Amino acid sequence: MTSTAATAPAADARVLGLAHYAARGVLEHVLAGHGITFQQQVALRAAVNADAPQTEDRLAAQVQGAVKADPAEVRATLDALLAKELLVADGAHLRPTDAGRELLAAVGAATAPVTARIWGGIPAEDLAAAGRVLALVTERADAELAALAA
Repeated sequence: MTSTAATAPAADARVLGLAHYAARGVLEHVLAGHGITFQQQVALRAAVNADAPQTEDRLAAQVQGAVKADPAEVRATLDALLAKELLVADGAHLRPTDAGRELLAAVGAATAPVTARIWGGIPAEDLAAAGRVLALVTERADAELAALAA
């Protein structure tokens, strides 16, 4: 594995963005092969990983908080998942269908070897440091976004 650690720039917004878009590009390539978008995958994953079925409003809020998308766009995403029968309305709640769960499992299986190649060999202490920095950046950016929206 070729390493650029010795010549890597210090982490900043640009480096973070480049890493995000590189990794997202890989995921979006896999998702396209399964007929769903990045945002649809985020919403479906939130529904699958929820401890209990979510109301549409709660699921939409989770997706909006995760991807910082326009509320109307998030609603369209949920509508698309319902139309594809990956989510189903169950009274006031939305829940994933078996097809939705199977699709996420297939995406996970397809991305696992790529993920292993991307993340493999990075020392645990580097991952821990990066995790701490990224959590702090996320916290601060969320606070700035909230202030802008106020």
